[in-house]
Amino acid sequence: MDKIAVIDTETNWNDEVMSIGVVVADSETKKKIDLVYYIIDPEYQVGGMYSNELRLDDKTARITDRKRALKEIRAWLNTYDIRKLFAYNACFDKRHLPEYAEYEWYDIMRLAAYRQYNTAILNGADCYKTGRLKRGYGVEAILKMLRGDKRYRETHNAATDAQDELEIMELLGYGIREYSIALVSDK
Repeated sequence: MDKIAVIDTETNWNDEVMSIGVVVADSETKKKIDLVYYIIDPEYQVGGMYSNELRLDDKTARITDRKRALKEIRAWLNTYDIRKLFAYNACFDKRHLPEYAEYEWYDIMRLAAYRQYNTAILNGADCYKTGRLKRGYGVEAILKMLRGDKRYRETHNAATDAQDELEIMELLGYGIREYSIALVSDK
């Protein structure tokens, strides 16, 4: 069974990564297989917009320095033979994790925010000529659309957000090959 990983980061007031969540899933079914969650010390202590969502008391959270966290995540990804990382607005996460440049990065948003790929986008939605929504294409808005659940609220916790982003992939229903248009280039 081929596997993919969905990764999410949260940053502090200094634009430094303060937490990383990664979920490994079956590439065909998009069902979660495993999850890791790291809180980066001392960066999390600076505080940030979503510091209240870090959940320091979460028994699954590992609090450690950036170097150790990235080394452990890489080793964990290697146990699943992961070569592809998916993220919503992947350019943001890729820029904040240059140590993971050897992975292929794919942007979930490149399918989720476009009318031609996301059938949950209503006909009257304000879109550019390219089909991309002009506004309201963040994780929260897209999951509300796909789920048909107006009450959903994004938590801005890296671990739960990575799972939400995986759910977007599952609900969109595309195979991994369709994400070739979402490959993030280094340019």
